[in-house]
Amino acid sequence: MPNPPSPHDSRGLPDPEALPGLLAPPELNREAWDRAARLLLAKMIGAFAYEDIVQPTVGPATDNAGPDGKGAGQYGFTLDDGSTLTFLARRGAYGGWRVQPDSVRLVEPSPPPAQEPGAPDASGPLPPRGRPFGDPVRFLALARRTLGVDGATFGHLVRELTATLAADTRLHTTALSAAQLADLGYAELEGHQTGHPWLVLNKGRLGFSADDAARWSPEARTPARLPWIAVRTDLATYRGVQTLATPERLYARELDATVRDAFAAALRARGLDPAAYLYLPVHPWQWTEMILPLFAPAVADNAVVPLPTDGDVRLAQQSIRTFLNLSRPERHTVKLPLSILNTLVWRGLPTERTVAAPAVTTWVQGLCETDPFLRDECRVILLGEVASVAVEHPLYDRIGEVPYQYKELLGAIWREPLLPRLAAGERARTLAALLHTDPDGRAFTAELVARSGLAPRVWLRRLFNAMLPPLLHFLYRYGTVFSPHGENAIVVFDEQDVPVRLAIKDFVDDINVSAEHLPEHDSMPEDVRNILLTEAPSFLTQFIHSGLFVGVYRFLAPLCEDQLGVAEADFWALVREEILRHQARFPHEKDRYETFDLLTPRIDRLCLNRNRLHTDGYRDRSERPHAAVHGTVANPLAPAE
Repeated sequence: MPNPPSPHDSRGLPDPEALPGLLAPPELNREAWDRAARLLLAKMIGAFAYEDIVQPTVGPATDNAGPDGKGAGQYGFTLDDGSTLTFLARRGAYGGWRVQPDSVRLVEPSPPPAQEPGAPDASGPLPPRGRPFGDPVRFLALARRTLGVDGATFGHLVRELTATLAADTRLHTTALSAAQLADLGYAELEGHQTGHPWLVLNKGRLGFSADDAARWSPEARTPARLPWIAVRTDLATYRGVQTLATPERLYARELDATVRDAFAAALRARGLDPAAYLYLPVHPWQWTEMILPLFAPAVADNAVVPLPTDGDVRLAQQSIRTFLNLSRPERHTVKLPLSILNTLVWRGLPTERTVAAPAVTTWVQGLCETDPFLRDECRVILLGEVASVAVEHPLYDRIGEVPYQYKELLGAIWREPLLPRLAAGERARTLAALLHTDPDGRAFTAELVARSGLAPRVWLRRLFNAMLPPLLHFLYRYGTVFSPHGENAIVVFDEQDVPVRLAIKDFVDDINVSAEHLPEHDSMPEDVRNILLTEAPSFLTQFIHSGLFVGVYRFLAPLCEDQLGVAEADFWALVREEILRHQARFPHEKDRYETFDLLTPRIDRLCLNRNRLHTDGYRDRSERPHAAVHGTVANPLAPAE
């Protein structure tokens, strides 16, 4: 019987004829790309105008805004070559801009037409002119100097922008209707979200190849079995809350006995003692791209040992590095380092913060458990980071000037799962889902309101009542804020899709406390005090303003006006009413309402896109960057004068 053909030639080299050909993803087609590009350009113009990166001026009056152009005005600004970009936009709260995607025009520079002697004066409003324009990459090229972007930053910007567009194209071509999305579970719904509503380059994922993105991105919606590794305890450190005080307690909950036996057998087969090792899952991309190259001596020394998978199927969530367990939903969510640059920062796990995560969880959950308002009235769910394994790099972690991405390479955090915390009939969705609009233009929020049977204003009042009281109570009573942006804040609904309470996650990275001492901080352990970031009281409120009001509600309000008939001014009036209702509930904390004042006439304008374009660009830093501050904006929650 003849031998089968070999994919290698006689020298052992691959046979070129046997190698696979190149393939392009089917969703990467012109129609889908152009649609995603138009939407992203409109978002880009609005975001850059909000952050004062561009300064649009009012154009000629227009009456062709169309049915979706209620209150829209015509605006424009000049590009590097003297051409003008014009568009229709609505202004909103906090100085926001909502640009109509199909209204963007590029007007080439041209000399004024010669006027014949005796002809009437042609001055006055002119109709919109120019050609339709919907290419954000070309816009960057035409506006590089206008935007104040240097050449090196521009090169990386284009790469991050096209990666974001490719991800948006995949999302658009696989999008479901709002009705279909409303029937999805919490884990599955995450793969249909469109990302940060404020950051333009929200899916850059620098470090991922196209194949990596197709395999590991949330929109790929591909379940995976994660491999595990064993790390010797001279490199690895374990921490856990009291119920998981030892690694054995964690592994008894997370790993079947047969899996634990298989891991131990794999170590013994190498002549190694399992008692000298800690187990943790690892992202396959991180293993190939970062661990094998940078921990090669430790791998050679059997200080880091690859193990098989535990067999559980997990699904990546919006943060990419966080995986929910589909096989065993009662098991913990795992958060893993992923050394890609995405939404301003490298997505690793800082060693010292990973070690501190369980202690932070114990403190913040302790506040809730001893506070009847939070525990019994709000019934807020705090998804604790209850166990961690942190692995130091033998060199990088000891040199302060090293870029921070090299000090966040290896570790794992186990977070409490959400589904076991829900009552019968309750459903959970991340706050980001409320901003989603399906291909037919229907908002996900409108679908939920319709299913609830409530009047839109009543439903919104229930939303604000579910979300704001626990956040306000932590701020006023404990001088502590979470970062309640669309991914960290989870809205819990009853069986009628009415918002009833709030779940919050991501403590160690996103909790900040008042730099001004409060008596309530006396119970804070020293290791927690040393790790949590502190801010002046006047700035601590920014985490609610920028994380929730500017970062989410600013985009939700116009959706509610368009699709629920709730005027934007009424939306913000409802938010203000909820804040005042809470303050009236605890009148003895009046001094705290003045210390942590959410109702000031103006607030600092935090700028996320400026950070990428101007402040930090793509340079290496020894510490994670923070949002830039540029000027102030009017606060829609301030008392009317």
